[in-house]
Amino acid sequence: MSIDSRPEPSADVAARLRELPAVHELAAAVDGGAPRWAAVEAARRIVATRRDAIRAGGEAAPVEVAEVQRLAASLAGPHLRRVVNATGVVLHTNLGRAPLAPSALAAIAESARGYTNLEYDLAGGQRGSRHAHAEELLRVVTGAAAACVVNNNAAATVLALSALAAGREVIVSRGELVEIGGSFRIPDILRASGCTLVEVGTTNKTRLADYEAAITERTAMLLKVHRSNFAIVGFTAEVAEAELATLARARGLVSMIDLGSGCLLSRARQRALGVPEEPPVAEVVASGADLVCFSGDKLLGGPQAGVIVGSAEVIARVRAHPLMRAMRPDKLTLAGLCATLALYRDGREAEVPAVAMMSARGETLRARAEHLADLLRVAGATVAVEACRSAVGGGAMPLAELPSWAVTVAGDAEAVEARLRGAAVPVVARVEDGKVWIDLRTVGEGEEEDVVRALT
Repeated sequence: MSIDSRPEPSADVAARLRELPAVHELAAAVDGGAPRWAAVEAARRIVATRRDAIRAGGEAAPVEVAEVQRLAASLAGPHLRRVVNATGVVLHTNLGRAPLAPSALAAIAESARGYTNLEYDLAGGQRGSRHAHAEELLRVVTGAAAACVVNNNAAATVLALSALAAGREVIVSRGELVEIGGSFRIPDILRASGCTLVEVGTTNKTRLADYEAAITERTAMLLKVHRSNFAIVGFTAEVAEAELATLARARGLVSMIDLGSGCLLSRARQRALGVPEEPPVAEVVASGADLVCFSGDKLLGGPQAGVIVGSAEVIARVRAHPLMRAMRPDKLTLAGLCATLALYRDGREAEVPAVAMMSARGETLRARAEHLADLLRVAGATVAVEACRSAVGGGAMPLAELPSWAVTVAGDAEAVEARLRGAAVPVVARVEDGKVWIDLRTVGEGEEEDVVRALT
């Protein structure tokens, strides 16, 4: 039994509270196709806000049935919704990172439609392994001897450390003790995996001799972590993957490279895009590292996944660890990932949306911006077409800026941005210099009409 400690309202306040409509009457008046529970909940919330305003001594606007109807429709609708990414950030973590290729979407739909051979060997008529579906593709596109997949790269890091170095020491450069989104810190992950962190070098310079001097009988692994979300420039030095792998092999240790973003594009293709070069996965595998892990939903452009490739012996140890069952991917993730990897295998990586967005030419983006601006002017908006800079995002290529074109909207920037977010298909743009910028690099083909409807 609860006791309301609030003081009794004055006669005037009590009278105003009694004038508020009853929740059941408001809910009964809703006629917008919303289910009964949504109408009742919407009416309860709105009446509660008016009641709180009156008790606080303020004015409470009349309760309109249309307001209840709108909230009821929102409550009953899907919480996870498609949005238009107009920020210019290609791999926007808050917006779900990489959109999927049509072939990946088709593969996911086909797998979701019915049963699959997820863990069934059709040729042998017996139980199979879910790792087999992506392994052959990963061997082809990375050159690794073996591979397995988990649900994200953080899981890949934890699993590999737990399987290969629990109870022993792992040597890491101080310049690579990174923190990425969600307070994912390498020291914390090592501790959670049962490993002892041994730091070597300095923030800006680490040499091979630093690793050599730190090796003891308790050392299990030499770990190299690719920097995400930041860069160290100037007076710097770091140990190459091949050097680290050679040292680890000579001392009977495991060498592990956490690549983070996982770029499958060659250096030549990256240079053609005009972006700072990320080490391609195949190049790092060829360096001789025992294990390389990376994300599936960043530069690779597939669904969220953690990919682990490396030597057959090391991958077998990782697969056998009890945590693998807790981190294994489902059939939908594998279907989308395999379809995406097949595009790289077949030389069709231009069909991966993330790659296509990064590859978009300035003249194409300007033409699309002009077209969108014309549509918005016809609808009565005051807009302009301006040059801008896009970003790769997702922690990848932190110094990369891609020249782009945007439609800028005049007026109250905060009000315009809120209107875009509140549309039936929300449009997420960015506000700079007192204007709203709609960057065409990340607005998909055919989404211009969504922007027009949202703004006008």
